[in-house]
Amino acid sequence: MSVRVRRVYDPPEPDDGVRVLVDRLWPRGVSKEAAHVDEWPKGLTPSAELRRWYHAGEGSFEEFARRYEAELAAPEAAELLDHVRESAAKGTVTLLTSAKSPERSHTAVLVRLLEADRR
Repeated sequence: MSVRVRRVYDPPEPDDGVRVLVDRLWPRGVSKEAAHVDEWPKGLTPSAELRRWYHAGEGSFEEFARRYEAELAAPEAAELLDHVRESAAKGTVTLLTSAKSPERSHTAVLVRLLEADRR
């Protein structure tokens, strides 16, 4: 299983595998052709309320991660997460985000959950 995280603004690379946009909103200034997105599962992204709460600086990353994991336990999100997990079991999956610090964003939570399933 191989899961990578890249910014959607970076040019695609041949070894990206399946490119999955994990942001709820389409990134500014990037055309769909330039992004080369294979999948865009909006139901896998944090809710608008959680995203606004976190970006307003009202809570810690740890609290954000806990709340986001709770959202990912909902049936639709869990099904989408399983789909990404299945894709990663077959080959490389690159999670694309517009976050300036992916290591402190929802993508870090997704990677952690996907990697935990490997063990």
